[in-house]
Amino acid sequence: METPNKEFTITVFTENNIGLLNRITIIFTRRHVNIESLTVSASEIPGVHRFTIVTNADEDMVKKIVKQIEKLVEVLKANYYSHEEIIYQEICLFKIPTSALTYGSMAEEIIRKDNARILAVENDFAVIEKTGHREDTKELFKKLEPFGILQFVRSGRVAITKHYKELHNYLKDLDEAKEYSVQYHQTIND
Repeated sequence: METPNKEFTITVFTENNIGLLNRITIIFTRRHVNIESLTVSASEIPGVHRFTIVTNADEDMVKKIVKQIEKLVEVLKANYYSHEEIIYQEICLFKIPTSALTYGSMAEEIIRKDNARILAVENDFAVIEKTGHREDTKELFKKLEPFGILQFVRSGRVAITKHYKELHNYLKDLDEAKEYSVQYHQTIND
């Protein structure tokens, strides 16, 4: 029996090398798994970058993808998580006509009730920012659509895990294991 697809968030900690994004995406392409969202940024450790990848697949496939990603030389650590194991957000921007905001309009009331905020107001347009889950931003999109959405953009997911082990502790453990391995092999070869 085939297991159903589920949404997973994959985090990958890497060195910042040219072409790494391409090598990571090829791993998904070869397995015919789509990337729903991709965000890359600096992490809490200088020189280490974090990829946050959202995909829909069965867990066995996600495990295989993560193992394959970890084989890349520049990758320090890769993991996958379910919704219950992370805290996450996305940000979106809406560009609407300025006229939609005039004189206590319904659009302004919607923006306030949805905890969005107005970032800029120009002569012809206003820019609204909303942070939340994809469902939240879709809902606000539907509410603002009658006023005329001129542009819309949504970021990829940013996520933090609920478990405590921090990356620098993992890297320290990894360095200690490598150091032990080197010392062990030197002892055997001597």
